Amino acid sequence: MAPPEGTGSINDSPAMHRATMRPYTIDGKMYTPTMVSVGDYFSGISSWYGKDFHGKKTSNGEVYNMYEMTAAHKTLPMNTMLKVTNLKNNKSIVVRVNDRGPFVGTRIIDLSYTAATRIDLVANGTGPVGIEVIGFAGVVAPSGSPKQSVVETDYLIQIGAFRNKEGATRFAQSNMNVNNRYNAIIKEGTFENEPIYRVWLKGFGSEAEASDFIAKGSYKGSFIVRE
Repeated sequence: MAPPEGTGSINDSPAMHRATMRPYTIDGKMYTPTMVSVGDYFSGISSWYGKDFHGKKTSNGEVYNMYEMTAAHKTLPMNTMLKVTNLKNNKSIVVRVNDRGPFVGTRIIDLSYTAATRIDLVANGTGPVGIEVIGFAGVVAPSGSPKQSVVETDYLIQIGAFRNKEGATRFAQSNMNVNNRYNAIIKEGTFENEPIYRVWLKGFGSEAEASDFIAKGSYKGSFIVRE
């Protein structure tokens, strides 16, 4: 299925997604890209950006075109499709996320000039909007389709394995809220016909984020698992 008209040519490479799903810091604040599902809804203040950025690179490596139906969001996966509604007049548009931002106050989305024009946001500069996730990879999900996630699996990191459940429990309890984000869980299993209790860290939004965490060397011998 082709992307909706006006949402621009798409960079949807795996390398781009690995790069843009990593946590990043702007002005001392960390942002962590987040997995979402079709049907998820958010509301807040929208702004728009235009000629000062026209022709410049977006965060996913495309070239920003102020006349296309695109948007910037701080944490949504690139090429997520959104229905954006101006809550003052109920006018709606469909846009594709291809950039990061806005990084001003509590604004939650930056619309292209044309997108903002179509819901009458340009004159005021900002306005209250409702945002619904309606698709991924530049494609709007068919009406009535089941709720789906941008990714099919969760990424976890194994940080320990124990024959004794009490030891695994103590280790897991000492590794809760790591970096104010990741929490330990215990996965029971068998190895060589004996019980084994594996301790996994959960909360990673992408394989790239998990790989970056391992690279820091905080847990010797740790590795990624998928569930």
